[in-house]
Order: sequence, then structure tokens, then C-alpha cells
Amino acid sequence: MLINFFYHLRAARLPVSINELLTLLQALKKEVIGPSIDDFYFLSRATFVKDEAHYDKFDRAFGEFFHGVRTQLDITKEIPDHWFRELLQREFSAEELAGLEALGFDRLLAQFRERLHEQDGAHHGGNRWIGTGGTSPFGAGGRNPAGIRVGGESAGGRSAAKVWEARSYRDYDDEVELGTRNIKVALRRLRRFARQGAELELDLPDTIASTARNAGWLEIKMVAQRHNAVKVLMLLDVGGTMDEHIRRVEELFSAARSELKHLEFYYFHNCVYERLWRNNRRRLAEKFDTWDVLRKYNPDWRLVFVGDATMSPYEILQPGGSVEHDNAQAGAVWLQRFAQHFPKHVWINPEPEGLWQYRQSISIVDQIVGGRMFPLTLDGLTRAMRLLSK
Repeated sequence: MLINFFYHLRAARLPVSINELLTLLQALKKEVIGPSIDDFYFLSRATFVKDEAHYDKFDRAFGEFFHGVRTQLDITKEIPDHWFRELLQREFSAEELAGLEALGFDRLLAQFRERLHEQDGAHHGGNRWIGTGGTSPFGAGGRNPAGIRVGGESAGGRSAAKVWEARSYRDYDDEVELGTRNIKVALRRLRRFARQGAELELDLPDTIASTARNAGWLEIKMVAQRHNAVKVLMLLDVGGTMDEHIRRVEELFSAARSELKHLEFYYFHNCVYERLWRNNRRRLAEKFDTWDVLRKYNPDWRLVFVGDATMSPYEILQPGGSVEHDNAQAGAVWLQRFAQHFPKHVWINPEPEGLWQYRQSISIVDQIVGGRMFPLTLDGLTRAMRLLSK
């Protein structure tokens, strides 16, 4: 069984090895866990999964193997919680219950995929859509001879053919947009520690060695605290089309300030020109000369642009193309100056990567920054941090 489980994990594109399988077998042989599927889940996950980004894939593969869920279903669409707020508590008559038809399993899954594709809002008390309190095969709090319970608690009928379980780590999937915690996990890849400042931290190994050399007399050794020595300059696009991405950019900015000791930031609108600012409320009164910013920060700083790069191509390529002022030099000139001054630079784009090919301005910016544009997903941010840390 474990051999088949191992190959199933590989088929799910998890990076598992024979050594990890042997470790799991050894743990089972030594009876590290009891005869519990939950214990086996945690043991096998601890053995096979070495990166939080793979938790979601492991959860799905584990469920497929041990619960018999067919992999071709592969439904990953997020279903809003408000679809399952029970707005009514419906009592069904015997005649209504007798008239309900139980779908076959294949038809049930096919219709579930169809409803997920078509439905765009909450529905309650009906017989077709995913919702609550009705006779639809999909939802919670209603009645159907054989359905798929989605969200919410069971209504007590115990007739669900499949319970659509929420996976604990679904937001760790490489393609899922990030939350603050996940961003912190990715940013930790951009760490280079150095010891600076006063001696404030106990150096336990050196204290033990020094005490041993001193015939048992305690000799305490201190060492400077370790600080993240990486310095990051972040330039953030604000306003216009970026208003759609405020929440996720705020999460990125919050996580960056938490994880990076040396972080400086400035704002721009659509494209970088001759002025930047740090306070959006006073951006017309308190501006910083872009030349001064380039001179202030040495090339050993990492540069991170954050923006959707969605604008008219004229705003990038033409002098005077800015929508707000008559810029003397094209935005592309300033972008090239930043890219040349900071060899380690990336552009983080909150727009879905699948849309990039349809927007000319995104292609232009990506070319200017040397193909270093990454999407604001866990995988995209991880690749960006790996590039910056080289």
C-alpha cells in the first residue's frame, strides 16, 4: 500500500524521494504512531513534505488515495462563505422528500462542476444552485437523497455522497494569491544574517567550550545579535488600476516591514518619472527627486517594484506621456536607470499572469526590467526572492 501511496504522491507532482519513503517505513516499524489515520496523515506529511508550499498538494493527494476521491474532479475554485449562511430553516413534507431524485455519482460530479462554472452568487432554498436550505444536491442545511455537502454543518440527513472538506492549507498552493502570513514565509527566503551592534545575546556553544577550558569555572561569552543584513528598496504603484489590488499590496507591504529590517519605500503612479513620494496625502507638496533617490541608495540594495504595469504605452515610451504632468523624459528612461543602478531587481505584478500577454504595457515593462516580472502568488514571490538572494 505504501508503495502505491508513494507513487500517488509523485503523480501529484510532489517532490518525494525513496529516502523519505524508507524513513516513513522505519517510523512505522518502530511504532512511532498508533493505528490511526489521523496520526498517519501527520507522520507522512512530516516525512514527505519539506516545504509549506506543498501542503495543499499533499492534502489533496492524501484525500484522493485514502478516501477514493477521483483525481479528475480537481475542483480548486474558492466558494465564498456567505453562500452558506443559513437564512432559513426549512421543514420538508413527506411528499416533497418522496419526489426528490437521487442522481448517480457520475451525474452528480458533472453537475457540480457545471454549477461551479455557472454560479456567481449565493442562492438559498432552491433546487438547483449551490446554497442552503433547499433540495439542491449541492450545499448545506437542506435535503436531498444523495448530494455533495459544500460548506456549513450537516443538516442531519446523513445522505451526502461526498463531503467537500475544506483543506487546512489550501492557501499554500503555488497558484493561490497570498495572505500576509504566506508572504512572510516567502520573504524569509531573502535573508542574509550578519552580527552587528552591542553584545546582547548569549553565545551558548562558546560559553560551554570556554567553561570547559577554564577547568569548570563559568565563563560567559556574549555575541552581537543576528540581524537581517539584506537592504530592500520598494517602489509601489498607487492609484488608478492599482485600487483593485489595495488589499493584497497592503498585505505584501505589511509582511515586508515585519520581515525586513532594512526596508525603504517610495510611491509612484503608473510609471516612474522624475519625482517620487512617501506620503500619499501630501504627495503634491512633499516629493523626492528621483535622481536623489538613485544617489542615496547603493547598488547593493535590492530593488522591488510593485505595480500592475497597466497603462497606456505612451506613459512608458513618450516624453510628456504621463497622465498627471508633462514629464521631460520618458518613463522607460527612468525604469532603465533603476534597472542598471540596482543589478538585483524584480517587478511584482498583482495582475493574474494569464492576462499579461493581452496588455502591451506589461510586455514593455517586463522587457525593460529584463524579464524579471513575477506574479503576486506564493510561487511567483518565492522565485523573485530566490533571484534577489543570488
